[in-house]
Amino acid sequence: MSKTLKFSSKERKNWIEQAQQEEFDLVVIGGGITGAGIALDAASRGLKVVLLEKGDFASGTSSKSTKLIHGGLRYLKQFDFWLVKEVGSERAIVHRLAPHLVLPEKMLLPLIEGGSYGKWLTSIGLKVYDLLAQVEGDDQRKMVEKKEAKALEPLLPKKILKGAGYYAEYRTDDARLTLENIKTSLNYGALPLNYTEVIDFVYEQEKVKGVTVKDVLNGELFNIKSKYVISAAGPWVDELRGINNSKKGKRLHLTKGVHLVFPFEKLPVKQSVYFDIPDGRMMFAIPRGKVTYIGTTDTHYTDNKDKVRTDLTDAVYLIAAVNNMFPSIQLKMEDVISSWAGLRPLIHEEGKSASELSRKDEIFVSGSGLISIAGGKLTGYRKMAERVVNRVVKAREEDYNKISKPCTTGEIPLCGNNFKNFSKVQKYIDQWEKKITELGLEAYQAWYLVTTYGTQSEEIWKRFEGRTEPDTEERLLLAELSFCLDHEMVHTPADFFIRRTGRLYFDIDSVRKHLDAAIKYLETALGYRPEQSQSYRSELLEEIEDHSAFSPERH
Repeated sequence: MSKTLKFSSKERKNWIEQAQQEEFDLVVIGGGITGAGIALDAASRGLKVVLLEKGDFASGTSSKSTKLIHGGLRYLKQFDFWLVKEVGSERAIVHRLAPHLVLPEKMLLPLIEGGSYGKWLTSIGLKVYDLLAQVEGDDQRKMVEKKEAKALEPLLPKKILKGAGYYAEYRTDDARLTLENIKTSLNYGALPLNYTEVIDFVYEQEKVKGVTVKDVLNGELFNIKSKYVISAAGPWVDELRGINNSKKGKRLHLTKGVHLVFPFEKLPVKQSVYFDIPDGRMMFAIPRGKVTYIGTTDTHYTDNKDKVRTDLTDAVYLIAAVNNMFPSIQLKMEDVISSWAGLRPLIHEEGKSASELSRKDEIFVSGSGLISIAGGKLTGYRKMAERVVNRVVKAREEDYNKISKPCTTGEIPLCGNNFKNFSKVQKYIDQWEKKITELGLEAYQAWYLVTTYGTQSEEIWKRFEGRTEPDTEERLLLAELSFCLDHEMVHTPADFFIRRTGRLYFDIDSVRKHLDAAIKYLETALGYRPEQSQSYRSELLEEIEDHSAFSPERH
């Protein structure tokens, strides 16, 4: 098991000073899942690595996906067999690396009259899917008749239902997966820094040999020297190529994906469903703890990349699609309790719609040596990292005669993983449930702790036992915040409530309830000035409003 090393917000200043004093083998720009995977891969091969993220880790696309480690069944329709094979095979690997965080999820694909998938083609498609993804045992697909499909999901429409495909996927928390990759890279000497924006490149003899960085928290500028630089900045890749004067040839095409969250009682699906939308597209309904979330849209996006919001139009579209598939539900706008919207940095292809664009990743190398990687899927992050780090280690061997180790990230467990398989995870959750419910807390808290932190929950519990707040729920939350300050580089309430815990999406009432207590704790721990506290409080209240309110008057 990878150790959970000290990764403290209080030590950030020292880390920045260290970054300025050393020369690195590799600077990685972008603290999303791709950059996190690259940092772990490169550091575990013996390279000296610094990771820079202009916001918080996973604050871009990597906290706003559909949160599935899935094989991309729909890419079979585009005959993208290579992509299905790679990401399908990767699912089992990523599940093994973090079985507490990448959870098995059975998926139901209803077959309806006039739908996108017919019975014969679906059966063949899912069989091909199993073969390409090397699916074995109980996870292999099966076709079910109408009666069994209705038993599996009673909300399906009886009149137009013809049967269903039943197959296996995995669900995750994308931001947590990103963070655990970053924390695991610490075991190999990587130096990750959030709130550090790359604003320029440093050149020697017209080759990129470092970066100029702005500390977003205090405005200070500094340089970091490095032999190689990889940009894994997602939607911002082309901006950095522009600064490098190398934005030529292929370019990014940004599309927006939106998800809505409802109380489970409002959309009580028994399991995940992948279903038709009347316009010919497909979408998901996924139960998760106290809630069910739905998504996603896939529309062209050209607005502010730092302020991606769910519009009223997006919400109306998704709700109409759910009400069409589950006619007994009839969701309303006021049933939405949270949402998120994110960007997919795809590679532009002339004449193709947003949903038709390939999800393959591509690597661009500029004349000055800047390496950029874009495209790809959450599921394929580890292979994306391997491909781009292979480029660096080959160049390092040629330029400096330094031999690197091969990629071993498929065998490196992520922080919090001390489980042989998922059944051990489930037993661990059961143990925690007994402990949690004895305190008068709801059983959900046990499931939440384990599927968020794995065995790191034990460190949080030690902190909980050392606290004295009369409100037990608040005491547990502050113990969690204390852990995140010491081991997960939290600087703001939004870092904690959105990226570290997912509470803004999946337990938004707890954010409203404990926001002031969390800010008070951070004031003491990080020395916020009064105006900082007020600013951070206002920022999070604005996030709550943006994610949960969709009245026509507001929009």
